[in-house]
Amino acid sequence: MTSFVHLDYSNQHAGVDRVESAIASAQQIKRNFSGTRSLATLLLSAIAAAVMVVAYQVMDSMADGHLLVLWIGMWAVAFAALAAFAGTTRVLAVNLKTSLDSWSRRVAMRRADERLWAMAKTDARVMSDLQAAMLRHDVRDEYLTFVAPRSGPADKPKAVLAKTLNSPAYQTRYI
Repeated sequence: MTSFVHLDYSNQHAGVDRVESAIASAQQIKRNFSGTRSLATLLLSAIAAAVMVVAYQVMDSMADGHLLVLWIGMWAVAFAALAAFAGTTRVLAVNLKTSLDSWSRRVAMRRADERLWAMAKTDARVMSDLQAAMLRHDVRDEYLTFVAPRSGPADKPKAVLAKTLNSPAYQTRYI
């Protein structure tokens, strides 16, 4: 006679486990995606295509008997070019991406300034806020030009104030 029974049932549905693992792997793919890597691959493909065009032009002028040998040589040159320029294209892609990001950031800031200025022309409250911010900026620059460089060890509060005025948090909030 059996005194106790072992029932090993899963607490979770197998389909749910599969769906959760599929979602987790999709999120992992999304995290591993790099625009820089894609751009480097694109540039590398463009270089390889240029090498292939030049090799094809050379191969086109040869006799038909040597076509297979030249075709194999052309592919060897193409793969050697891919291997030789892989690091360079990656650096070029990173530099290109960084410069495009900074350019778009500058354009966005310029457009935002233009919109703010257009709004300030029509709204006196916004214009007064801008004038107050410009006045604070001028006072801060004047203070840093004339008072802060003359501060010595006895003028510790002035040095702390100058450091506060130059801090990014102060400039973001008050200027």
